[in-house]
This record gives sequence, C-alpha cells and structure tokens, in this order.
Amino acid sequence: MSDTDVDEVDDDDGAGEAEAVDTGAGDDTEGTNRSAATASEVLEFLVRQLVDEPDGVEVDAVDRSRGVQLEVRVAPGDMGRVIGKRGRTAQAIRTVTRAAAAKDGVEVNIEFME
Repeated sequence: MSDTDVDEVDDDDGAGEAEAVDTGAGDDTEGTNRSAATASEVLEFLVRQLVDEPDGVEVDAVDRSRGVQLEVRVAPGDMGRVIGKRGRTAQAIRTVTRAAAAKDGVEVNIEFME
C-alpha cells in the first residue's frame, strides 16, 4: 500500500471525487526517536551553553523498552561542567529535558557518557 490512499468522497451532486488521504505509513524516521525531538533539541541546547567546546557536544537517542534514552557526549574537559557540584547541574538538565519530553508525550532517560 502506498503512503497516500485515494478515497471516494460524495458531494451534494452525487458525483464522487477522489481525495488524497495521508496514512502516515512509510515514514523513514522511527516513531519514538521522532517524538523525542523536542527533548533532544532542548538537551543539546542546554549542554552547548555550559561547555567550553560546543562543537564537541553529541546527543544520541536510543530506543528502549521504557522510552527513549538520550546519551550525551562532550569533550573530555567539559564533563565536569555538565555534571556540576554533587551532580546538581546534571540533575537540573535532566529535569528540564524531561519537562520538554512531556510535550512530546514520551519518557526519556538522560545519560552522560564519557
């Protein structure tokens, strides 16, 4: 079946016209990763603002059974800035990112990778 099906629609005059209906099938993006797009963008923005090397920031989305795991990688010297004292900065980043994920309707877990 194609991405667009054709359905007959009856007008008042009784003549049927063809109307294109998008079924959403065949999208190249995976549903879960696509639905965590807002959270991923917010996470990347926050981390880039904190680090000395913003070009070294990578955020990868991995599908898990309990939602999406967002993995953050930064330059080696920037990990301390992202974690913060006693992990407070990292926890704040997680809180804001989870709030953004609520807009997407998906649960996310944020991991800071070395």
